[in-house]
Formats: sequence, structure tokens, C-alpha cells
Amino acid sequence: MSGSQQLWDDVDDYFISQLSPDDDMLRAALRDSEAAGLPQIAVTAAQGKLLHLLAQVQGARTILEIGTLGGYSTIWLARALPEDGKLISLEYSAKHAEVATRNLARAGLDRVAEVRVGPALESLPKLADENPAPFDLVFVDADKANNAHYVEWALKLTRAGSLIVLDNVVRGGQIADAGSGEPDVVGTRAALELIATHPRLTGTAIQTVGSKGYDGFALARVLG
Repeated sequence: MSGSQQLWDDVDDYFISQLSPDDDMLRAALRDSEAAGLPQIAVTAAQGKLLHLLAQVQGARTILEIGTLGGYSTIWLARALPEDGKLISLEYSAKHAEVATRNLARAGLDRVAEVRVGPALESLPKLADENPAPFDLVFVDADKANNAHYVEWALKLTRAGSLIVLDNVVRGGQIADAGSGEPDVVGTRAALELIATHPRLTGTAIQTVGSKGYDGFALARVLG
């Protein structure tokens, strides 16, 4: 571990201990995800708290999450909803979705949070066919190669004032390489270019360091 990474870890540990400590339900979600062999790529507690606060600032009543994993970020988001709120999370892997569903139920959030299984680009048209109320917040944390497509669908399923959050947009700095052929970089650059040029979007992207290394996220607000 590099000296910089150790420092980032130490700072993250301090911030989390002061401002966003895990509780039993969150720790259990991480523990069971690891025991089931899920990749250890969930957001940190500090990032989860950020999502929670963003949902609260939005006054979100409806949330769409693209990419569930074990449901750790889903718990943070769902806890920001009112009792009659609704969160729909789309997960490609049936195994991941099963773990996430158990974690949500144990956290007492199965009444507001639903996990749907299948490729998101197949689930999103089906969701649109249901004509749901516009989502107040969309969190995109799935396969990065399709990020631009997910932003396009988010636009169809939101309203003026909704917030779209994209995770992992820095790609260890590769995002600055215009010549990269790496699918996750290409897809993320396409999403950022869409945010920059679409008349109904305004946004920014922020670099971060922490226990997940060097990365970042993008925020986009839907305009009228």
C-alpha cells in the first residue's frame, strides 16, 4: 500500500467514524455480500452518507438505482425516503439481487425498496411502460460501458429538478485519455459528453480519493 493510500484510508476512517458510522444493518449487508462472494466494490460509508444526504436535499420520494450489488448503497438511499416513498433498483445478477433483497428485508426496507433482476437496458423499457411517477433521484453504478445509455433513460424517467448521480467516473485517471479504447472509459466519456451537451442537463464531475482509491463521481440536474 502506498503512503498516499494509507493516508487516504486514515482520513476516510476518521470522517466515517465522526460523520457516517456503519450500524448493524449496514455491517451485516457488507458481511453477507462478502460471504456470498460478491465483489468488494460497494460505496464507502462516507459515499453512502453522501447519497443519503443528496436524496434528503432533493426531498426525494422516488429513487431509481441502476446497479444494486449487495444493496449497501440501496440501504443508504432507501433510508432517506418517507414511509410512502419508493426505490426501484435494477440488478443484472440474480445472485447479487438475492443477497440485496435479503439485506433490505433485514434492514426493514423491503416495504419501500424493490430489486428487479435482468440487464438494465432490458429492465428500463419495461419500467417506462409502467408509466411510473418521475424519479427524483437516479443513482447509476452499473456497467460503465453503458453509462451514456443509462443517462438517456434517466432523462426519460425524471422531471425538471431531478438529480442524476454517476459513480466511478475517473477510472483511475484514464477518463482524461481521449484515445482510450477501454469500454468503461469510452462509456463514461460518452456519458459526460452527453451531460455537457444535452439541453436538459447541467452538471459537473468531482475527483475523489479515499479507501476506494482514486476515483470520482458526476452530478447532473435535469432542467425544464
